[in-house]
Amino acid sequence: MAQVFKTRVTEDFGIEHPIIQGGMMWVSQPELVAAVSEAGGLGVLTALTFETAEGLTDAIARTRALTDKPFGVNVTFLPTLIPKDYGSLIDVIVDEGIGIVETAGRNPEPYLEHIKKGGAKVVHKCTSVRFAKKAESIGCDYVSIDGCECAGHPGEEDITSLILIPRTVDVINIPVIASGGFADARGLVAALALGAEAMNMGTRFVATQEAPAHEKVKQWYVDASETDTMYVMRSLRNTERVLRNPIAEKVVELEGQGAGIAELAPLVSGQNGLRVLKDGDTDVGLMTAGQSVGLVHDVPTVRELIDTIIAEAQQIAGTRLAGMMS
Repeated sequence: MAQVFKTRVTEDFGIEHPIIQGGMMWVSQPELVAAVSEAGGLGVLTALTFETAEGLTDAIARTRALTDKPFGVNVTFLPTLIPKDYGSLIDVIVDEGIGIVETAGRNPEPYLEHIKKGGAKVVHKCTSVRFAKKAESIGCDYVSIDGCECAGHPGEEDITSLILIPRTVDVINIPVIASGGFADARGLVAALALGAEAMNMGTRFVATQEAPAHEKVKQWYVDASETDTMYVMRSLRNTERVLRNPIAEKVVELEGQGAGIAELAPLVSGQNGLRVLKDGDTDVGLMTAGQSVGLVHDVPTVRELIDTIIAEAQQIAGTRLAGMMS
């Protein structure tokens, strides 16, 4: 699909379309990442998926074997049951010359100088205006602002993308990427109208042919509606949006009884989530998904998905909206 929308993100990142694949634990593997980049978007590996420096190095090599287009690497600084060696992962990113790095979670400032010394552009994913302003002040190049509709960690303030994106655009000078609740052409046009330079999609890319998820998981996404997600771990101020299942409901029940992380850990373990993803047993662990899961109706290839989004967005912006002008 030829380029239709030219934004600061497409120009700065060297991509055709203002569509970024969200960094997703276990899902953002080389095959999906390369497919997104090959289709004109920006694919993003998730460093923590590969656990070790050697694993991340191998994943970068495998991605480069599949595409010569730009791709990024995500590093998420969040509380984990098993401590992570962030320093060694950052070293790999710098040594491998990764040009686009997405950080998320806690303040990336301790690693920022090291990341940027090789010329990388840094996108920090935020869930509030105050965090976006902080990201700009410490030298991040872009902010990806996450409305509470998003999968995974939405923060604790429950501000929707419709408010959070323009509020952020109004108070910072660096480019903004829209994240949380985006899954189709209507979302892309809305994101651009709200002042963003691109949209970030995670949930929608899980239900694609190239995503490393069991077919039962992809069908779960197709069958789910926007009301089939729920928050867990809010009592710990580490809120996560996941698909509703018996495990998620049990976590919330235990939270209501005052359970702490020691009691919740066996239920919220990432290894259980990996079993869901790989084996298709949707009742053994947590599976993140945003409210945009209600907009997922099929399992196309990545190229089909991106081409459809761009073609439909062009029709919306160039025909439907233009036709409303008097």
